[in-house]
Amino acid sequence: MIMSEDEKEPESDSLKEESNSEDVANVEPVENVPSQLEAGEPEDSVEEFDEEEEEVEFDLEAQIEEFRHQIEEDPDNCVHHYNLGEALAELGQLEEAQEAFEQALLLDENQAFSAIIHFGIGNLYYHQLMSGIQSTVVKSSVGLHSQHRAGNTISSVNDDDYSIPLREFEAAMQDIPSLQADEEIMEYISQNVPQQIATVYYKWASDLFDKARQIDNYGDEVKDIKQGLRHLKKTIGIDPNHSQANLMVKYGKKMLQEGFSIYDEYGFVAKEIQGTG
Repeated sequence: MIMSEDEKEPESDSLKEESNSEDVANVEPVENVPSQLEAGEPEDSVEEFDEEEEEVEFDLEAQIEEFRHQIEEDPDNCVHHYNLGEALAELGQLEEAQEAFEQALLLDENQAFSAIIHFGIGNLYYHQLMSGIQSTVVKSSVGLHSQHRAGNTISSVNDDDYSIPLREFEAAMQDIPSLQADEEIMEYISQNVPQQIATVYYKWASDLFDKARQIDNYGDEVKDIKQGLRHLKKTIGIDPNHSQANLMVKYGKKMLQEGFSIYDEYGFVAKEIQGTG
């Protein structure tokens, strides 16, 4: 949650991380900034968290009503709309959350909070991307041989699914210099916006590699690998120590040079792609 300058009790945002730990296609996205992180608050144990889960959800519902009331009282304050969007996102009400974020952007004429608002919108789009097969596909290999697993292979990649969240994260990056927030939020946004950009490019590349290894012949396998390598280059440009991206670059270049084979679920060669030699 972010607070307007008129409110005296500062509340800070932080982001939660979730991971898709599937072999070399492991992606570690960052979720939306949760509301109400109070300084000095003791950390709850896992058991305490489980016991109070219903209470936490109730608190979020109460916060949403409070934010709606604040909007009624002060409809032109972008902070109230942003805070409403955050709470709605926490409850999984993504369409309403996006509407609140978009309204916050319209009202934030001085870009005082645009960086964090764009970051929230980018995460909404990213989680929509991760809600499909991309979040459950199992990678058996990124090498020269790949076993086909029916139902767990990405057969198409829609560029907009990746470029739209990237657009929001890049807008957040551009607006960081004008962000008016406390030191903790500034540091968190400054670190995690570029990390999310790197994550999306890595995810895009990973999905293109998997698309190239589907069992059907469609003619763009080499093109997909080359495009994936370009995205991996951007990931590594931001995070040079990204081990998975570096590994995929190694195998991607080898796939282009030596070619690669796709085996069906019974172990027979279903497709062979020739290398450049």
